[in-house]
Amino acid sequence: MADIISLNEKLHQQKNKQGSIIKKRKILAVQKVFRCIRCAFKCEKCGTNIEFGKKPQPVTTDTVKVPYHFCDSCREEYIDYIHLLKGEKNPENYWHNNSWAELWKRWIDYQGSLDNYLKSNEFKQLLLELKEIRSDDEEV
Repeated sequence: MADIISLNEKLHQQKNKQGSIIKKRKILAVQKVFRCIRCAFKCEKCGTNIEFGKKPQPVTTDTVKVPYHFCDSCREEYIDYIHLLKGEKNPENYWHNNSWAELWKRWIDYQGSLDNYLKSNEFKQLLLELKEIRSDDEEV
C-alpha cells in the first residue's frame, strides 16, 4: 500500500511542471526581443558590436534622418538607400541594384513588424504577467 501514488498529488506536480515550462517560455520570449533583437551594443542590421555610448558620426552633409542603431557601414548604406528612393543613385555604387534595394525594403518592413509586435496588447500583457511573476517570486 505504501507504493500507491496519489492522483491528486500527481496532477498537482504536472500542473506545477507545466506552469514552470510556460513561465520559462515567457521569459525567453521577452529576453529574445530585448537581448538579441534590440541590443543597444550591436548594429540592428548586421549585428556588429558598437561601443556603448558612441554617438553616430555624420556620414554625409545631407539631412537624412537615421532612425536605427547602426554601425558606420550600415548607416552609410541606409543613407544610400534613402537617396536611391529619392532617385539619387550614385553610379559608383553599382552593386546597389534592385535586389539590394529590395533587401533594405524588406529589412525596414521587418523592423516595422517588430515594432508593431512590441506595441501589441499581447506583448504588453506578457510583460505585465512577467512583472507580476517577478513580484510574486520576490515575496516568497
